[in-house]
Amino acid sequence: MGGRVWFIGAGPGSPDLLTIRGARLIGEADVVIWARSLVHEGVLEHAAPGAEVVESTTIPLEGVRELYERAVDEELKVARVHSGDPSLYGAVLEQIELCEEIGLGWEMVPGVSSLGAAAAAIGRELTVPEVSQSVILTRRASRTPMPDGEDIRSFAEHGTTMAIFLSAAKPRALQEDLMEGGYAPETPCAVVYRASWPDEQVIECRLEELADRIRAAGFTRQALILVGPGLGAGGTRSHLYSPAFSHMFRKAEPAEKEA
Repeated sequence: MGGRVWFIGAGPGSPDLLTIRGARLIGEADVVIWARSLVHEGVLEHAAPGAEVVESTTIPLEGVRELYERAVDEELKVARVHSGDPSLYGAVLEQIELCEEIGLGWEMVPGVSSLGAAAAAIGRELTVPEVSQSVILTRRASRTPMPDGEDIRSFAEHGTTMAIFLSAAKPRALQEDLMEGGYAPETPCAVVYRASWPDEQVIECRLEELADRIRAAGFTRQALILVGPGLGAGGTRSHLYSPAFSHMFRKAEPAEKEA
């Protein structure tokens, strides 16, 4: 049968946001690899009693390679537990390429993203009818550069909801990029620090206040920043539940005639 690794999304923080599939596969694994700095220790409760648990915060890809090569040689099942969803800033691609190189079977298991947890924390729908029907997921350039055409200012020109990951360390520059890109100073913003963790904190403010509020809170990492008019919108209605809207499961109600 051979060895296998599952790249499992552990969710944004709270261990009860781990999916049922993720919990089951962690329980089936011979080796569980997790990062204490990003993943709640509670997910390890699903590990089998005899499983080898490896804390990976200080292990580079080369160290993980040794574990994966051992999984091939010994036909081990490995649960590689990632924060959030592994498809978003998950550093998974290089691991998949490694698995392909050494002949280790692999599978991605989706998880709840911090985006969903952040939206839940502020109690907002991010796609508001007639206001914002798109969400841009991005980050500022840092030690990891951004491709051409993917800078914050360019995205800000769209004026829709933007979710900005990994960008709290330089809030003044971020605020300037957003405003110079086209967002108005009064645009609603939310900053969710450690979404769904016990120490979660939420800031809601206008864009012109964003940098000062982030600095005052001391957030430099593990904070998701949401920006856009949809965060403060109200009074709109989806057509889906309108009595005048037909779809495959319901016919529209006839309009009332004027007397």
